[in-house]
Amino acid sequence: MKIRRDNALAVVVDVQERLFPHIHEHAELAANIEKFIVGMQILNLPIVVTEQYVKGLGRTLPQLQTALADYYSPMEKISFSCCGEKEFTDSLENLGRKQILLVGIESHICVLQTALDLREKNYRPVIIEDCVSSRKANDKRLAIERMRRAGCIITSLESVLFELCVVAGTETFKQISQLVK
Repeated sequence: MKIRRDNALAVVVDVQERLFPHIHEHAELAANIEKFIVGMQILNLPIVVTEQYVKGLGRTLPQLQTALADYYSPMEKISFSCCGEKEFTDSLENLGRKQILLVGIESHICVLQTALDLREKNYRPVIIEDCVSSRKANDKRLAIERMRRAGCIITSLESVLFELCVVAGTETFKQISQLVK
């Protein structure tokens, strides 16, 4: 199944200040998620941002807040799955898109539970593998395997950006090409 711009929605899951320093390969992950956010803006895709238990985990990383700019209007949640929050599910329904591009942390908790719930609700979760992580590499590996077996699409940042771009030679293509260099 091809990922299409008119049917895709980006979700940034819980990339928060207090937990993030403990995430495996967090510096590379932050750079990749920032590129993802910028790419989604170039492609004019809607972006939803969630934050898990802000009192304990803090806000979204400042560099991502800056990249998100006008898109930064986070939905606070206490449910591990984004789908456990009515504001989130209402937002999905209102946007009417079925391919949900997931990035964030932690792979084996909030990302996994969101992806599984999305599958149950007849959405197509697309996991951007180099834009998700956990504190332990093995937890991420197991979560990716489980999501794949559950029918989620697993892809990479560069792959999804060019898939959504569709053709070369456009201004959008040029901006995406510059972004991934």
